[in-house]
Amino acid sequence: MDGDWTTSEVGDFLRSRRARIRPEEVGLPAHGRRRVPGLRREEVAQLAGVSVDYYIRLEQGRGTSVSDAVLDAVARVLRLDETEQTYLRTVARPRPRRRAAADRPAARVRPGVQLLLDSMDRTPAFVLGRGMNVLAWNALGDAVAGFTRMAPAERNMPRQVFLAPAARELYPEWAAVAAQTVAHLRIDAGRHSDDPELCALVGELSLKSEDFRRLWADHQVKECMYGVKRVRHPVAGLLTLPYETLTVPADPEQTIVVYTPEPGSETAERLALLGSWASVG
Repeated sequence: MDGDWTTSEVGDFLRSRRARIRPEEVGLPAHGRRRVPGLRREEVAQLAGVSVDYYIRLEQGRGTSVSDAVLDAVARVLRLDETEQTYLRTVARPRPRRRAAADRPAARVRPGVQLLLDSMDRTPAFVLGRGMNVLAWNALGDAVAGFTRMAPAERNMPRQVFLAPAARELYPEWAAVAAQTVAHLRIDAGRHSDDPELCALVGELSLKSEDFRRLWADHQVKECMYGVKRVRHPVAGLLTLPYETLTVPADPEQTIVVYTPEPGSETAERLALLGSWASVG
């Protein structure tokens, strides 16, 4: 996933977005034969107020010096949301190559962050790093997800969702979890297109999971800042887990994920029992 990846990705992303816009939605006549759905490149260029040649260079990944004004105009025409606009800027203007992953220190969680996790004795919590690797967790987070029973290489959310044999049983709404996981991973891939470990992860999942390949080809991007995840735990049963994510200020690549069940709810009671069971075990 190097500079060549971002070159192809910006084109693939823009093509996927113009394919979902019907001509009549932007005031263009819908008649005439079209080989592909959605807007033509020439129509996007016209509506964005740029030359056709300029827009074609952008789709070909040759617009690394493209201005914010042009990207904003293209985003307006293609009706990109805020996350999609940020992603477009990332892949259209990739950052210079940084030092190789082998030269970077391994991702570590500061002791203070681990103490923060451990202080949350009633809520499952864990820390995700680049590529959605699980870097740290508290006792209840481990009781819910079983991180300590996994090999280090398995402590990765995309691998768990797509490659773990019990994933579809664990997540009653697996399809939604899978789509959200891929949409978030693509944002990471756009930010770190020169990371060989991230490239290897995407390659592994593409090779081993047809579902991943299909979702990856959709080019969806979405930040997972909050929401609700349902988990069917083998001991505690069905858990409905609202979650919030917090970025670690000292390391923006690390995110604390905290499950926040409503006090007094059935899930909160089940988590309390699970915590007691785990501490005894």
